[in-house]
Amino acid sequence: SIVINRNQKSKNHALNPDLLIHQIYDIFSKLSQQFNEKYEEIITEDSYATVQSVIYKHCGFCLEKRKSNVESAGLGVFVKNGRLPKHVVVAFYPGTIYRPGEAAFLQSLGNKFVLRCIDGTLIDGNDRGLSKLVFKSCTLRDRMGKNLLNDMTWLTELPANPLAVGQYVNNAASEEESNVFYEEVDFPVSFLNVNERRFLPNVLYANTRDCDRMRTVVLISNREIEKDEELKSNYLTLFQA
Repeated sequence: SIVINRNQKSKNHALNPDLLIHQIYDIFSKLSQQFNEKYEEIITEDSYATVQSVIYKHCGFCLEKRKSNVESAGLGVFVKNGRLPKHVVVAFYPGTIYRPGEAAFLQSLGNKFVLRCIDGTLIDGNDRGLSKLVFKSCTLRDRMGKNLLNDMTWLTELPANPLAVGQYVNNAASEEESNVFYEEVDFPVSFLNVNERRFLPNVLYANTRDCDRMRTVVLISNREIEKDEELKSNYLTLFQA
């Protein structure tokens, strides 16, 4: 598992929480406004091209997964087109959210995609095996009539939210080499309507329909990032907005 933990804010990194929430909301809003196709578990390649175009127009960049430049790291995340300015939301860390005390032992065994937040909250970003089954089960449990309140397509190669790839961002060899950092925020999901919620790549393990906020971890650029650069983080820098 990934333990990303720093007990104090850094004035150099931690963003204003209201601005961060606004950035996140804008992404969901733009996707909802410009992509109306009905879907649940998968989208088509044409649909993926559409949502990538929405992100490019709104954010000025789009991402792709491909073989990492980090030795023995497998896949990584790269800037496919455009460029990123400093201090913008780059990617979401998707997955099932386990609050402190909730059982995640079996899901975490041999699982390198489990991220631990400052307060002990876990986010399981594994898109395979038991982790995948748990996410799908919790998402179907929480559906509202015909509408899903969470996105399951991040479990595939064609996510409806193309930024839901944060679990594939690799660790930099040093803090100086990193170009993104993790930041957590308790996002007010009550701000989102049903059409916007379907792009949210996280679900709570425990069913709490009256929950107003959901722990969200995003990756933020710490400098300008150019086309074809690989995103690299520092696993020892998680900040709480």
